[in-house]
Amino acid sequence: MQPIVRVSILRCAPDRFDEVRQMMIEDERVLGPGIETMRGFLAFYAGADEATSSLTNVSLWVDLDAAQQLDRYQPMLDAAKRYLAKGVTFERPIMNYTTLWQLQPSSRK
Repeated sequence: MQPIVRVSILRCAPDRFDEVRQMMIEDERVLGPGIETMRGFLAFYAGADEATSSLTNVSLWVDLDAAQQLDRYQPMLDAAKRYLAKGVTFERPIMNYTTLWQLQPSSRK
């Protein structure tokens, strides 16, 4: 299996970082239940890097069509509007990477 790695990056002003980070934390309860039930969902990670004033969503999907469900997921679209209202910028297009290789903890034993 060659999963798709979907990467979405947003950037904000340094003085807005704590607020935007908190928004991302709170979004889990709204976004998580729907994402977990999507066809082909494998994993989802939300992360924050204060040094670059950026946050990211990285998710794993069984194929491109499955990954692109997020493009139409209304709670995600609604969340994006809230971030834009805070002055956040999103890197576009959202990147959907075909996996070239992967490691897992037991793969080198």
